[in-house]
Amino acid sequence: MSASAHPDVMDKLVSLCKRRGFIFQSSEIYGGTGSVWDYGPLGVELKKNLKELWWTSMVRLRDDVEGLDAAILMHPKTWEASGHVAGFTDPLVDCKTCKGRFRADKLEDARCPQKPSRIPGQHDACQLTEPRMFNLMFRTFMGPVEESASTVYLRPETAQGIFVNFLNVQQSCRQKVPFGIAQIGKAFRNEITPGNFIFRTREFEQMEMQFFVEPGTDMEHFERWKADRMAWHQSLGLSADRLQYHQHDAGELAHYARAAFDITFDFGGTLGFQEIEGIHNRGDFDLSQHQQYSGKKLEYFDQQANKRYVPYVIETSVGADRTTLAALVNGYREESVAGEDEGRVVLGLHPALAPIKAAVFPLTKKDGQPEMATKLADELRRAFNADYDETGSIGKRYRRQDEVGTPYCVTIDSESANDQSVTIRERDSLAQVRVSMEQVRGWVQERISA
Repeated sequence: MSASAHPDVMDKLVSLCKRRGFIFQSSEIYGGTGSVWDYGPLGVELKKNLKELWWTSMVRLRDDVEGLDAAILMHPKTWEASGHVAGFTDPLVDCKTCKGRFRADKLEDARCPQKPSRIPGQHDACQLTEPRMFNLMFRTFMGPVEESASTVYLRPETAQGIFVNFLNVQQSCRQKVPFGIAQIGKAFRNEITPGNFIFRTREFEQMEMQFFVEPGTDMEHFERWKADRMAWHQSLGLSADRLQYHQHDAGELAHYARAAFDITFDFGGTLGFQEIEGIHNRGDFDLSQHQQYSGKKLEYFDQQANKRYVPYVIETSVGADRTTLAALVNGYREESVAGEDEGRVVLGLHPALAPIKAAVFPLTKKDGQPEMATKLADELRRAFNADYDETGSIGKRYRRQDEVGTPYCVTIDSESANDQSVTIRERDSLAQVRVSMEQVRGWVQERISA
C-alpha cells in the first residue's frame, strides 16, 4: 500500500474524543478494559449518523435490498459450516521474559514492553515460544451447565446471520435474484494485538450487505458494487486522495473467494492506508456450506428460466468504528484565524455526520436574548440535534463548536427582537449571513441534507 502523506493525529484525537465526550475507555474507573471503548454523548450521535446514512443508501433508497437484524448467539453448527471453528485462527507467540503475547505473522507491527521498545525478539533477553494457533472467537455457554454440549460463540461477523436467513427473507419479501440482505450489528473477536484507538477492537460494529446473484453474472455485480461503495465513502466527505483500492492477491484471497478488494483510508503517520471496507465475490461457498451442514436446501428457483441454483454472493462489509475513526481523522485540522493570536481546532465533519447540526447562542444574558435563543433551540431540536450555549465569550463558544464539528452557529443579538432575524456563522468558511428566525430550521436542514 502507498505510504502516508498525512501526519499522525491519533494522540490528539484520543485526547479530544475524551475531553469533548466522543469516546471513552471502557470501565476506565477500574483501569480500563483492553481495546474496548464506550461512545459518549457526541460519539454515539456521530456513529448513529454514519449508520443511518449507510442504511438509507443501502436499504431505504433501494428496492432490491432488504434489512435484517439477526441474533448475536447462533447455533454452534453455524460456525462449523462457515469454517470459523476450524480455521478462524491467528499464529500466536508468547515471550517468556516479558509475558507479552504477539501475532507471529505481525511481529514487525508489535512492540515489546521492555525498554527501549523494540520489535519482539530483538532484545537479547527475549524468549519467544514456537507459534501456536489461537482461535479468535469468544466462547461461552448456553444454559446452566458449562459443558461442551452447551458451547456457543459470540459471533465474529454478522454475515452468517444473513446466509442462514436467505430463504426466509427471499420468500417472505418475494424478492427475485439478484437481491441483497443488509444488517448492522455487533461482532466480537478476541484479537491478540488490538490497538490504534478504535481501529482494531475486540467488540466492534459491522455494516454488511450480501447480494445474491445468478452464477455467471457475479463479476458484473462485483464491479458495480466496488464502484458504488467507493462513491459512498467519498459522499461522506472523506478526501479522495486518502481513499484507494487494495486488491487481494493470490496469497491474500480466502480459499473460497473469486475476487476481493478493500477500500482503504490513509489514517496518517505509521498507520497509513488501512482497510475500512471489503468487497468480496464469495461464490456459492456460504450457502453451499450451510446447505450441507443443515441438510436444508438453500437453492433459488428461477420460475421464468425454470431452473434452480445456489446463488453466488457479492459481499460489502464496512467497519462502522473504523469508518467513524476515518471521518474523525479526515476532519481534524488545526488552523490560524486572521486577527486572532490563538488558532483553532476544527473537526471538518460532513454536516450529515456532525453530531450537533447547529448551536444557538444568545449574544448576552439580557434583553430577553436567552429566552429567544432557548425557544429557537427547542424548535430546531424537533428536526435535528441542536445545542444551546450561553457560557463564555462568543469567540470561545465558536471554538467549542468548531472542535466538535458543528457546521452552523446561530446567534441571537440586540437586533433579533426588533427584526426577528439572527446571524448564522458557517464553520469552515467563517462566513456569516443574516437569516429570518422563522427560516433558520429550513436553512440548516437544506444544507445538512445536501
